[in-house]
Amino acid sequence: MSAPSGPDATVIRARAARAVHAARHRGIRLEASLGADAAPLLTELAYGACRHYYSLAAQVDARLARPLKPRDAVLHALLVIGAYQLRHTRIPPHAAVSETVAATHQLRRPWAKGLVNGALRRLAEAPAPAADATQRWDHPAWMLRAFEAAWPAHCPALFRANNSRAPMALRVNATKISASAYRKRLDAAGRKHRQGLTPETLVLEAPTRAQTLPGFADGLVSVQDEGAQLAATLLPAAPGARMLDACAAPGGKAFHFQERHPQVAVTALDANAERLAHLRAESRRLGHPLHAIVAGDATARCWWHGEPFDAILVDAPCSGTGTLRRHPDIKVSRVAEDVTRAAAQQRAMLDNLWPTLSRGGTLLYCACSILPEENDAVVQGFVEATPDAAVAPIAAAWGQPKACGRALLPTCGGPDGFFYARIEKR
Repeated sequence: MSAPSGPDATVIRARAARAVHAARHRGIRLEASLGADAAPLLTELAYGACRHYYSLAAQVDARLARPLKPRDAVLHALLVIGAYQLRHTRIPPHAAVSETVAATHQLRRPWAKGLVNGALRRLAEAPAPAADATQRWDHPAWMLRAFEAAWPAHCPALFRANNSRAPMALRVNATKISASAYRKRLDAAGRKHRQGLTPETLVLEAPTRAQTLPGFADGLVSVQDEGAQLAATLLPAAPGARMLDACAAPGGKAFHFQERHPQVAVTALDANAERLAHLRAESRRLGHPLHAIVAGDATARCWWHGEPFDAILVDAPCSGTGTLRRHPDIKVSRVAEDVTRAAAQQRAMLDNLWPTLSRGGTLLYCACSILPEENDAVVQGFVEATPDAAVAPIAAAWGQPKACGRALLPTCGGPDGFFYARIEKR
């Protein structure tokens, strides 16, 4: 299926940002009347509006007598929030319309009360058919083209998976409790679950607040997608070895690795101070005192003291196209050029970190992207330009084999999309 170019990407990004802003103001009203318990609904409105932005925006535009002025883009976003409630929630239509109309006062646009009321009432009458693939699948045109080129045999199932809600997966802290013992605690708490991709991975049938999980405060369990938990199973390390997590925060992969290899000295590196603060808090909650937590840039080596690492994990910054279920705002905040920029940064990280890996060591490259430009192409280009680098095969039952690694596609009820490649220093 071909995807039209659609509205200007800059306009869409601006409108989507205002959708979150509008939802926040909608939430201010809700919290005033319902209390802090309105926070989950606020998240649902903001994320849902982004998940279905392209079809909802088109339906809103079709109900307006004339386009809104640029300075009223936040009003357009509010209409998208209202349309989401009408099309994708169980909120009674009269409540969705009245509450959205009332939010015009919060946005200091009381003059728009009649406009919002009329547009949403017309929208509630009957849905309009999708005019193109962008509206049908609720993906931007550039992303549809990229997915169809990379995974032709998996579309449109991939689009449907991206529009579903991500399941809540748990990682049992094996240094404190066995997976079987923790499953009994979940059973006692009435939390239905299934086994995930690793022995310590459990996937809940219904999501819940992390703080309500048995033993969460005591560090017995963490929330982490099951696809992300594969990283710790793919990076070999002997007792006494030194391991670097080069893009560590918020720490899930580093802590999982330490839970599997408690006798390995793990160094967590990240350039984001706020995310490192969260990593330190998680370290205390889980009882995992890492060997070192370092503030530094993985594209530079001013933080390195010269002692090589036996294993390196590069969880590279990327477009996040494997996590659209969990981060639907990516659909409206990313453009095709972001993939090119990410690939350049990923290659820079590999070039910079390779000298810090000892001979015979392994570097595990991973990204939560399912686009080959950020996966196979990056690894292949690096290996071809690096004489002592060689791709090591990954034998696994999960995912799809690729030229330089293995890709995991998002599926309804399953893990997020990931790419993994092992590179050995010979």
